[in-house]
Parts: sequence; structure tokens; C-alpha cells
Amino acid sequence: MSEEFVIAFSTFPDVETARKIVRELVENSTIACANILPSVESVYCWKEEVETNTEALAIFKLTAARYSEFESRLRALHPYDVPEIIAHKVEHGLPEYLRWVSENCA
Repeated sequence: MSEEFVIAFSTFPDVETARKIVRELVENSTIACANILPSVESVYCWKEEVETNTEALAIFKLTAARYSEFESRLRALHPYDVPEIIAHKVEHGLPEYLRWVSENCA
């Protein structure tokens, strides 16, 4: 399979926000799917203050060809000023699963 695939991560203020945005991205075939982890503790520096918050984490699966659109749409939909959007190329994966991702990002 010559197509490239990406796994991307983003945190959200709550599971409802994550679910709404994930659903829209799936419905528009921007992503094939996402897993939502409803509670992660995040510790970070924002505006020179150390913050600790509970957030929801989404793990997105998509083709590399859809990444630019994914990033733009997620940024537009996301409630944070600077959303976490981190992506990694998939080096290996079950061919049947990757084919499914490709078919659902068409």
C-alpha cells in the first residue's frame, strides 16, 4: 500500500466538545475515526502561569492526504486559542485496517 497515514492527537476542554468535533470530522470524511479518552490530566504553562486541568483527549486516524484539511478544520472548530494538534506518520499497520481508513477518508 503506497498511501501514507497519520495519527493525530488533540485535547479538548470536555468530552462533549471532543465528541461534537470528532463527529463532524467523521461525517465530512476528513478523518476515518477517532478515539476519545474522556479524562486526562494536563499540566502546562499558559500566559506565564502553570495550569492543571482535566481535559478529553482525541486520537484521530486519517490519510496524510487529508491532513492539511484536518488541521484547518480542527483549528477552526476548536475552542482553544492555541489547540494541541500533533501528528505522527504511521510507519506500520494492519493492511486491512489502513485500507478501511483510506476508504473512509475518500
